[in-house]
Amino acid sequence: MLDAARLIGNVDMFPVLQHWVFFNHAGVCPLPRIAADQFKRYANQAQMQAYLHSNWYTDIEALRQLSARLIGAHRDEIAFVKNTSEGIAIVANGIDWQWGDVIVTTAIEYPANIYPWMDIARTRGVKLEMVPEETMPDGSRQVPIDAILKAASDPRCRLVALSLVEYASGQRHDVSRIGAFCRERNIRFCIDAIQAVGVMPVDVREMNIDYLSADGHKWMLGPEGAGIFYCRRELIEHMRPLAIGWMNVVNAQDYGNYDFTLRPDAGRFECGSYNVPGLLGLLGALTLIEQVGVEIIHARVQTLLERLHQGVSQKGYAIVSPRDASQRSGIFAFKAHGHSHDVIVKKLKEHHIEIAKREGRLRVSPHFYNTEAQIDQLIELLPSH
Repeated sequence: MLDAARLIGNVDMFPVLQHWVFFNHAGVCPLPRIAADQFKRYANQAQMQAYLHSNWYTDIEALRQLSARLIGAHRDEIAFVKNTSEGIAIVANGIDWQWGDVIVTTAIEYPANIYPWMDIARTRGVKLEMVPEETMPDGSRQVPIDAILKAASDPRCRLVALSLVEYASGQRHDVSRIGAFCRERNIRFCIDAIQAVGVMPVDVREMNIDYLSADGHKWMLGPEGAGIFYCRRELIEHMRPLAIGWMNVVNAQDYGNYDFTLRPDAGRFECGSYNVPGLLGLLGALTLIEQVGVEIIHARVQTLLERLHQGVSQKGYAIVSPRDASQRSGIFAFKAHGHSHDVIVKKLKEHHIEIAKREGRLRVSPHFYNTEAQIDQLIELLPSH
């Protein structure tokens, strides 16, 4: 294990700290040095000796096992995908839908977890039920779990598709409860986990998750274009691959035999050659995440966000993110009264502080290596009400 305290504010491990106070890990993260070094190693090997004497595919198999450990899965339940969208599309196009089936999701999902279901609704006669976000008595915005379960109680409900953490509010759903509800009723449960994996504990078994997709470029600290897809072992052979190529089959290296027998593990969803440099970069990043420890990372981020919460509250901002501990994530969203969000974001950027604006809200998403002093700098620069 790595000592997380030694990595806080560590410019050598996180070179972005030389130039930016970076608070947008819910967007696209800066690469830690360990991930960037994997790119450099790949580039050097590729230009000097091609694939000869490389161990790229051995390393990618190590990444498969590491990814499985990170979410409590088996290695044979993990496939590599280009992005979160591809994993969700595997589910959308891999299920044998029947006319009149119902898919339940929320009305505040990131488009990656909406458009695939809209497409199925349009082409397969499936009904898409989108549960809206509501304002709670404390002013926060969230989708009530009872509303999700009520929608999923429809006897025609075939699948519930949720983000584990909602991108605009930071609401963390009680997926364990929702997953148990679905499992009892033989409803498939699909999770977009890009805003969760790497910053909080995720256990697909405990959470009763059937499918999970997450690109590596946010909280996992990896590059874009390299992600993981999980399919519960019992469901793999009941799913059609999204695309067929030379790698989906059991004897992929037997080029002349043409044995079109799909693999019995999640490798059946991998149709062709890997994004090798991207996956090697993700291996470096997830090695760091595992060595620090997700529980430690989660606790550290919550400490930073609690400090932010106190500061922006004192300055009169309206808090959008749920503040109950069970619903907190790595995202903190709030709103200004009488101040332009665009102007605030621009002013912060001029001071080399990066946050985001999403759905009419200011969104801050630090990682464990950010410092208390950086949080204080952000608070100080925010205009008061």
